[in-house]
Amino acid sequence: MLDSFRDVRLGTATAHLARRDDGVQLLRVEEPLGEYPETLMGCLDYWAAVAPDRCFVAQRDGAGEWQRLSYAETLTRVRSLAQGLLDAGLNAERPLAILSGNSVEHLLLAMAAMYVGIPYAPISPAYSLVSKDFGKLRHITDLLTPGMVLVDQADDFAAALAAVQVDDGTCLALEPGSISGARAFAELLDTPVSEAVDAAHATVTPDTIAKFLFTSGSTGMPKGVINTNRMLCANQEMLAAQMPFLRDEPPVLVDWLPWNHTFGGNHNIGIVLYNGGSLYIDDGRPVPGEFDKTIANLRDIAPTVYFNVPKGFEILVDHLKRDDALRETFFSRLNLMFFAAAGLSQHIWDELDRLAIQTLGCKVGMLTGLGATETAPSAMFASLEESQSGVVGLPARGVTVKLVPNGSKLECRVKGPSVMPGYWRQPEVTARSFDDEGFYCLGDAVKFIDPAEPQRGMRFDGRISEDFKLDTGTWVSVGPLRARIIEAGAPHVKDVVIAGLDRSYVSILIFPDMPKCRELAGLGNGAENAAVLASEPVRERFLQLLRDLDSESTGSASRVRRAMLLAEPPRLDANEATDKGSINQRAVLENRADLVDALYAVEPSEDVLRLD
Repeated sequence: MLDSFRDVRLGTATAHLARRDDGVQLLRVEEPLGEYPETLMGCLDYWAAVAPDRCFVAQRDGAGEWQRLSYAETLTRVRSLAQGLLDAGLNAERPLAILSGNSVEHLLLAMAAMYVGIPYAPISPAYSLVSKDFGKLRHITDLLTPGMVLVDQADDFAAALAAVQVDDGTCLALEPGSISGARAFAELLDTPVSEAVDAAHATVTPDTIAKFLFTSGSTGMPKGVINTNRMLCANQEMLAAQMPFLRDEPPVLVDWLPWNHTFGGNHNIGIVLYNGGSLYIDDGRPVPGEFDKTIANLRDIAPTVYFNVPKGFEILVDHLKRDDALRETFFSRLNLMFFAAAGLSQHIWDELDRLAIQTLGCKVGMLTGLGATETAPSAMFASLEESQSGVVGLPARGVTVKLVPNGSKLECRVKGPSVMPGYWRQPEVTARSFDDEGFYCLGDAVKFIDPAEPQRGMRFDGRISEDFKLDTGTWVSVGPLRARIIEAGAPHVKDVVIAGLDRSYVSILIFPDMPKCRELAGLGNGAENAAVLASEPVRERFLQLLRDLDSESTGSASRVRRAMLLAEPPRLDANEATDKGSINQRAVLENRADLVDALYAVEPSEDVLRLD
């Protein structure tokens, strides 16, 4: 029941569905999108005037103490940095590129660029620090032709900077180190402000490019998504209409999500700035050895709204169950939770509900939806009544969803003020991404929760491009099957790749969660991955997974007959995974074609787990 949730103000959405003679359906909500500012940096001007002393952003220093910047202090620093960027001659043809991760300095410089109409591009640090060939970094810098590049510890980025041939004087660093010609960030921060800043600020319009966000490259090389001020502001108004409690009390976020992705960089920073809130930069991540920092931060700061990826919620639940003080603080003023980027396992969701009830006597709502880098990001929201993993809900206000029959599925296309104008310097790719009515083609399939009741919203139905046919002509819907396998295999399955194109049955390649499998095997940390996966408890766990899937299958498209456990994780440079961990199904299948062949061998090796 809804009355079992914490009482917070949420928006309404009334579905309006129009059916055309060509089979296309157009779905929108009747509630109009409210007015929104012309530029995102107009919000900085506003809050610096209205609430100058309120904390805008905070980050721990080297001693572990929170260092806070107010809105007024932020505006002062932004204007000085903006002058420095103007003096350096930056513009859309020579934008700012940021190679390092989240930091106060990163945020200030990004906002300075937007303040005077200079686009910037936050680029995944993995392309500089993890990649060995720097292929994606070269591709991005060739597209951008940046006039300035920001890094934090310049020496750590030396190889990457050399690979993309950053000129002397173009590199800006928090710590220049031994990099010849690198300029210190502190020097730019001391730039005296002239009338040029106000003049440039006045020329920024809703259609001025705010930033370039690069797609994760799950289907090829990253594409530069043009993000205009109109897109960012319209999307924030959509979010505020869905979650009006954000206007009732300035939101407080404790957030690690990377700013080179739209969830962290547009959605979360935007929520703080648009609503006059406070952002506490979380220096942890949901990986072994890093999440303790997140826990320390959540002990200090109680968020009013909490965003994370499913893996983050999974690890957080383990800590909340063991630490009563942490649980009390975390839920103390929490109005809502929200996940994106993957499906949240139901058992994790149920445990969060149980912990909230234990603490507050009621649940805290969990929402999700559908979006993309190209939609700034939110395009659809689930309602609290229907919210569960896989549900994407109804269109955001101002967005029209076009549902196009594609075989047995409905392809989802979107139009609205938060949709990109195109990809930077890639007109052919842009043209292919929109249909003849100007709708952006997401590549996702959706289906109604109940076709007789459109008001209930829609459910994700996989990626159109990933689906394939067995040799019988039966379609295999990869997205829903993958989600079902991950759910059934939790917590031992990290991800899965579905094989079976032109074969007689479905098989899978499993990327196991090695820490969880290591626990199950009862082997020490020094044991090789191969030994862990070959242990009897682990093999039996995954054989049982195949049996469980088989007992629930409804036909050949959902029956998995064979599986193989992969000791080697997906490779970034081979395009098997994006920097945020998403799996490129096609690349894995192509790169590991020998393993796919092994799955279908007449006499398979012992590495193949099988039902037949």
